[in-house]
Amino acid sequence: MNNPYMIAAVWMGLAFLAAVIAGRTGLAVALVEIVIGILAGNLFDVKTTTWIDFLAGFGSGLLTFLAGAEIDPSVIRNHWKQTLSIGFFSFLLPFIGSMIFARWVVGWDMRAAEIAGIALSTTSVAVVYAVMVESGLNETTLGKIILAACFVTDFGTVLALGVLFVHYNWYLLAFILSMAVILPLAPRLVRWVIRATGGRVSEAETKFVLLIMFFLGGVADAGGSEPILPAYLVGMVLAGTFLRQRPLVARLRSIAFTVLTPFYFIRAGTYVVANAVLGGAGLIALLLGVKLATKYIGVRPLTAVFRMPTREATYTTLLMSTGLTFGTISALFGLTHGVINRSQYTVLVTVVILSAFVPTLLAQQFFKPNVQAHLDAQREPAARPPSG
Repeated sequence: MNNPYMIAAVWMGLAFLAAVIAGRTGLAVALVEIVIGILAGNLFDVKTTTWIDFLAGFGSGLLTFLAGAEIDPSVIRNHWKQTLSIGFFSFLLPFIGSMIFARWVVGWDMRAAEIAGIALSTTSVAVVYAVMVESGLNETTLGKIILAACFVTDFGTVLALGVLFVHYNWYLLAFILSMAVILPLAPRLVRWVIRATGGRVSEAETKFVLLIMFFLGGVADAGGSEPILPAYLVGMVLAGTFLRQRPLVARLRSIAFTVLTPFYFIRAGTYVVANAVLGGAGLIALLLGVKLATKYIGVRPLTAVFRMPTREATYTTLLMSTGLTFGTISALFGLTHGVINRSQYTVLVTVVILSAFVPTLLAQQFFKPNVQAHLDAQREPAARPPSG
């Protein structure tokens, strides 16, 4: 079928089905969309296209941007020990553990093992942010700490991929220089656009934010880096501005969740090939176990150090164990550059997708914190009259 409107109708129909199921079951819609994608790809041979790939990439980038924009700078200042330590060890231990396992237990060569370590060290900002928004935890301090820790983890994975595999060229230098110039200026430029054109039906401020994202993403792609990385960094530098512009955040979020992210999550599910999964089921289970175990060892003791309640500690550990965006990107990078073969790619992508599904399902069904209690606790100090 080459009719783009009919293809779009099929994919949006799948997204609608996922939304109905999520509403009926209480599951996170991102998880349902992944499952729908798995079923559609294997039972009905639903295929992706170039423009669907672009929409999916745009959706993951916009989700990543919004996740960065949700990070309250004051939370990072006040809880920097939690965010930095949880994020760092959430990357380091799975990276080392998965790489050692792939090299010395499974028998992959060192370069393939490095790709495995990078792919399985990630935490999915897209999944975590989608779950946070759906549950309302993105408005709580706990949710903001988790999102900030996700950034630290994924920054480590991107840095590892860059140091170990990226080719250094003039485009990469142009990307670094563009980031160095635009990121410090972005908050001031966005505030100026909002003052000059904000509130009009033309939505100039929304278009300007997307312009920055697309430009830096294009320069990153030309330089051999990943377009998602600048999206996250732009979101972070604009976080202070966005805290005062909640309607702008709401409009971008509406665009993302209505039109774009269904393509991203459903497409992620279509990557899972049932026959290959069955053939490599044992290895997939082992690698998933390695990822979850090393994430637990890296994160859970730190939640105890910072005296998180048991439910919140387990919830944080499970969400930091998720993977999707950077995991699939890393595996695809390895495949397209001849570092891993198709069989290794299928194994890694399946583990990554399962790590998006299994920990999130456990977290949401059994350890979801009381959002209202967290919101009430945050308002309590402000409502308490000053002493003396």
